[in-house]
Amino acid sequence: MTTIQHHRGYDADVLIVGGGIVGVSTAMQLIERHPGLSVLLLEKEASLATHQSGHNSGVIHAGVYYAPGSLKAEFCRRGAAATYEFARRHDVRVEQCGKLIVATEDVEIERLNALYTRCQQNQLEPQMLDEAALRALEPRIAGRAAIRVATSGIADYPGMTATMARLAQERGAKIFLSQRVDALHEDENGITAETSGGRFRAKHAIVCAGLMADRLAKMCKVDLDFRIVPFRGEYYRLPASKNDIVKHLIYPVPDPALPFLGVHLTRMIGGYVTVGPNAVLALAREGYRWRDASLKDLAGMATFPGFWKMLGKHGASGLTEMRNSLWKRGYLELCRRYCPELELSDLEPYPSGVRAQAVMADGSMVHDFLIRSSKRSLHVCNAPSPAATSALPIGAYLVEQFNQRFDLAPTRTHATEQACGLATA
Repeated sequence: MTTIQHHRGYDADVLIVGGGIVGVSTAMQLIERHPGLSVLLLEKEASLATHQSGHNSGVIHAGVYYAPGSLKAEFCRRGAAATYEFARRHDVRVEQCGKLIVATEDVEIERLNALYTRCQQNQLEPQMLDEAALRALEPRIAGRAAIRVATSGIADYPGMTATMARLAQERGAKIFLSQRVDALHEDENGITAETSGGRFRAKHAIVCAGLMADRLAKMCKVDLDFRIVPFRGEYYRLPASKNDIVKHLIYPVPDPALPFLGVHLTRMIGGYVTVGPNAVLALAREGYRWRDASLKDLAGMATFPGFWKMLGKHGASGLTEMRNSLWKRGYLELCRRYCPELELSDLEPYPSGVRAQAVMADGSMVHDFLIRSSKRSLHVCNAPSPAATSALPIGAYLVEQFNQRFDLAPTRTHATEQACGLATA
C-alpha cells in the first residue's frame, strides 16, 4: 500500500462517497463510460471494502428469493453472470458450487414449492430434489426435500473490489482513503465534502455510504422517510476437519416475512466452511460485537417512529435471534436441523458483519434497492443482499441514472491533472 497524497481543495467532476464494492464498481464504470471525466472516490476507512463488502458470506446469489420484476431480481440474475465473467477475466477467486435450499418440515415444503415457482419466474433453472436425491448429493445433510440452484457460487469480494479500484485508477480515477465525510454542502454550482482530512469540491456526487446512507442523504436535503437500522450477522467457522462437510452452499427455507435468509452453511473461497449469519439488532451502526454501543446511534433509532413499529411487527423473531446470539446452543440447534452431526465445539469464532437495513416510517423493512436524488447528488439509500453479487449491474444502473439526471460535461482543472495515487492490495 502506497502513501496517499491528500490535496485540499481538489476539484473533480464527480465525487463518489463510499469505498465498498458498489461505490468502487460505480467509479470504475463511470470513468469507463466517460473517459474525460475526473472522478474522485472518498473512503472513510484505511482500506476499501472494510464494512459490508468485506463482512459477508461471499456468496454469489442466483436470485431465488426476489420478487419478479424487482430491481433485486434483475440485478441479481445479471450480477451473478457478470461476477463470474469479471472474476475469470481478472483472476479474482471464484467458484460455481451451487446452492441447496433444504426443507425439514411440512410448512417448509410448502414454502419450498413456492420458491421453486419463484426460481422459474426469475429465469433460473431449479432442480427439485426428494429426500433420497438430497442425501445422494449431500450425505451429511438431512432434509425432506430441497431445491438445487446450480448458478450460485462463492467469490472473493474484497479482492474483486481491489481489482475494480485498480482498473478505475488506471483510467484516471483518484481514490482517497481515511477520508470520513463529516458534511456535504450543495449549492447552485456544485457540492462540497468536508472530510476528516480536507475539503473536496465537485460538480456532482454519487453517495454509496451503506451504514451511513441516511445521514449523508440528509446532508443533501433528501427526504428522509426512512432510517438505517443496523443488524449484526454473527458467524461461526467450522474446524478444518469439516472443510469437506458439504459440496454445495446449504440454506434453510427462509421466512418470507423477513428479509434475512436464515443460518446457513457456506463454503468460503478460502477453503473452509462458515455457519451463519443470524440477524441481531446492533447497538451501533458499526456494532460488530455486543459491547460495541453508540448513544448517538441508539438515540437515532429511538426517536424514529418507524423503528418502534418495526419492533412491533418483528419483535418476537427479534427476541429469538437475540436469545440464540447469547445462547450458543440455540444457535447450534438452527444448524442441526439440516446438519445433525454438528456439535457445540464445532462452532469456532469468526468475524461478524453488520447489515444496513432501511426501515420506512410505517415500520416496514425495505426489501429492494432504494435510490434517491437531490439537486446535485444521487444516493444509494438501501443496498440489501445481494448487493455484492449485483455490484456490476448496480454500478451500471447508477451511471445510467446519473446520465439522465445531470450534465456530465467534464471540467478539467489543474488539480485534476495532478497524479495523486493509491495502490490497492
